[in-house]
Amino acid sequence: MIASLSPGLILIVGAFLVPFLPGRLRYVYMLALPVLGGLQLAGLEYGAYGQTEIFGYTLILLRVDALSVIFGAIFLIAAFLNVIYGMHERAPMQEVAALVYAGAAISAVFAGDMITLFIFWELTAISSVFLIWAARTEAAYRAGMRYLIIQVGSGVILLAGVILHAHATGSIAFDYLGVNGLATTLILIAFGIKSAFPLLHNWLQDAYPEATVTGTVVLSAFTTKLAIYALARAFPGTEALIYIGVIMTAFPVFFAVIENDLRRVLAFSLNNQLGFMVAGIGVGTPLALNGAISHAFVHIIYKSLLFMSMGAVLHRVGTIKASELGGLVRSMPLTTIFCIIGAASISAFPLFSGFVAKSLTLGAVAEGGYMIAWLVLVFASAGVLEHSGIKIPYFAFFGHDSGIRCKEAPLNMLIAMGIAAFLCIAIGVYPDPLYAMLPYTMEFEPYTGTHVLTQLQLLFFAMLAFAVLVRTGLYPAELPSVNLNTDWIYRRALPKLYDWLLQMGTRLRAGTLARLQRRLERFISQVYRHHGPEGVMARTWTTGSTVLWVALLLGGYLIFYFL
Repeated sequence: MIASLSPGLILIVGAFLVPFLPGRLRYVYMLALPVLGGLQLAGLEYGAYGQTEIFGYTLILLRVDALSVIFGAIFLIAAFLNVIYGMHERAPMQEVAALVYAGAAISAVFAGDMITLFIFWELTAISSVFLIWAARTEAAYRAGMRYLIIQVGSGVILLAGVILHAHATGSIAFDYLGVNGLATTLILIAFGIKSAFPLLHNWLQDAYPEATVTGTVVLSAFTTKLAIYALARAFPGTEALIYIGVIMTAFPVFFAVIENDLRRVLAFSLNNQLGFMVAGIGVGTPLALNGAISHAFVHIIYKSLLFMSMGAVLHRVGTIKASELGGLVRSMPLTTIFCIIGAASISAFPLFSGFVAKSLTLGAVAEGGYMIAWLVLVFASAGVLEHSGIKIPYFAFFGHDSGIRCKEAPLNMLIAMGIAAFLCIAIGVYPDPLYAMLPYTMEFEPYTGTHVLTQLQLLFFAMLAFAVLVRTGLYPAELPSVNLNTDWIYRRALPKLYDWLLQMGTRLRAGTLARLQRRLERFISQVYRHHGPEGVMARTWTTGSTVLWVALLLGGYLIFYFL
């Protein structure tokens, strides 16, 4: 153990040897990197290490406390699972990008100052885009470019806020900031972009489903949860986050219900789950913050499990459209079981991990007296069951029989899904180890009669509503479609507006030149009629005069052309 070494740097530096290693040795080496990172993390003691002075500011490369440790731990677990899940592919670019991306996220949560945070913040953006481009499709290339612009833009806004904050306070320490001026507002917006705040969220649904099978699983674990960590560190108790989070939980439900692409359904569901975390951070009490942090921890596991199961379907079948799937339980029974466990976890069924985390947040919101927010969160919880708990497994593995028969998922995928499923159940049955890792001490028992009964009533009501809607034909049919989101503004509307303005400019220039030509012809005609055949225009001109007229006409043409 090296006292001042961030566990994330082990993954970043180690990633560059991956392309040079053959066969099984490469996978053993890749698995060893998060294991070594975990050993490094286990040996660290709380405190600040690796301090460096630059231009009068103190950079802290490694700040170890309860908040950074729990996020570092779950990021390392996710990195380990991602390596196992991707073993069926020989994709050096993707493997390097995934390790650098995970390492950058881990290094960011251990950053003790905002300059170090910014460096790794941008490294996550640059490395993760290769997971999208690795799909090697035109749609993936375009989505990756949009993703990169938005993510790097988030970093630019963060840097602007850091510079203003440093100028105003003389400090770049990454601790509690609060919203108290332009600088901290910019920092909040930068965090909000990565957290997928409403109207800043569409990059998530645009980019994640276009990545590779493994790339989507990797992407689901790090970017948004790094932003949740940053919000929990810098803006706990910011009341506006309660209402932002509540909106985040509600609106994706409607999109997910009508979405046909099941990986995009999970992307909307991801947005919904982030809302619970943001709302908990906004409440800001120890119980609420523990709820947000524990929710982020278990969410990384069960959301990865759901993306893994859909990735396995895509890998074997070649499509992930709900309208083209169904009956895969006959061909992929183990994948079906793992998907159902992930669905039960995200729906917060008792004895699954989502229940023991979501109960904290809902309890904290109710204790804070935010009853309207609590009601919306309860509605959103029912919506989660509908679109991720029921829709995903129902239309992929049950529903109508599509006639598709294929092989079960590759062994490495099944192992990764099995480990994630085990963790979902283990944390749900025995949450004490997770609670012990949380930053704030608390006494909370999730399995009280009130909690269990209330949640079961909510879940069974949502299941009954789904069954009734399907049986009566009122549930939206799974049809190939394109759903409009706010990204339509910059993907379609703005380019069309730009083309229209360009065409109008061309027409205006053409019209101006035509008018100039007509006026010149009238002038020549008038001169000719005034002077007659023997007038000015009829006489023989010198070469110099001719050149002057040509120069004047050419100059006029150029002036009007470039206007």
